Amino acid sequence: MKIRTWLTAAAAALATVLAPSAGAQSNYPDRPIRLIVPFPPGGTSDVVGRIFAEALGKQIGQAVVVENRGGAGGTVGSRAVASATPDGYTLLLGTSSTNGTNSAVYKNLPYDAVKDFTPVTQIIRVPGVIVVNKDFPAKDYASFVALVKGAPGKYSYASSGNGGATHMAMEYYKSLSGLDMMHVPYRGTGPALNDVIAGQVPILWDTAASSMAHIQSGSLRAIVVAARKRLPQLPDVPTFAEVGLPTYDAEMWNGLLAPAGLPAPILAKLGEASRRALADPEVQAKYAGVGAYVVADQPEAFAAMIKEDVAKWKKVAEFAHISVD
Repeated sequence: MKIRTWLTAAAAALATVLAPSAGAQSNYPDRPIRLIVPFPPGGTSDVVGRIFAEALGKQIGQAVVVENRGGAGGTVGSRAVASATPDGYTLLLGTSSTNGTNSAVYKNLPYDAVKDFTPVTQIIRVPGVIVVNKDFPAKDYASFVALVKGAPGKYSYASSGNGGATHMAMEYYKSLSGLDMMHVPYRGTGPALNDVIAGQVPILWDTAASSMAHIQSGSLRAIVVAARKRLPQLPDVPTFAEVGLPTYDAEMWNGLLAPAGLPAPILAKLGEASRRALADPEVQAKYAGVGAYVVADQPEAFAAMIKEDVAKWKKVAEFAHISVD
């Protein structure tokens, strides 16, 4: 009994030493904050992260330094944050891949997308779009469905890679629509987009931000958008809800996450500063410029969305037999 009491006391003492002190919490932040972007520079997540880092820094009173730590579909950077001290100085720009589809497709994911993080706020959502080559016979959604359904397995679609968010989004659509299309994985969105424009592969699921310039130039044709309402830039292109698939939700997202166990006072400060940053009209305009819209929700809502996302993508992975070693 004495041994158990001693062990309990020792564990409590160790937790006290390791946990951020009350003083440190009240002074937070008193030094720069690292925002880990788990993808290389130049991509959509990097752009989103840098806009947010600058805006958050102004609101919280310390520099927020972006650190790109790419690799393994975002798992390298995500794992680094999951294992960091929960003191508010190491944060993650989470994505619909790192804390959504990766949980469904990676056999040995080195972190738990739900349990290993403290959600702070969902930053933005990015609508998606199914696009086709400009010479594809179908001119609108109805003719697209009729054409593909009439020739099961004949038509192929490109994605940014096996198990990636765009692959999963199209397989999710296939599971709801019953259409049969072959998957052609690429090493990134850029090569996939280039080959669809060139006519090597006829169909692509992409973010609206990535495809918009090509749609507007006439190189690609938009068939349907994954968005809650029609996009101002594509007023004639219907949403999935409008074509009879109201449950289809495959918008991509980015959000702010901290390691699990972030103290409540730090979470409150970080969340309030984040939502003030995202309320800035200039910040919202910058995100609109890359085809995104601001969410800025509360931690509880963000946490619930992540859980739903993980469960959804696991069902899609099972349906399509998708896995990544």
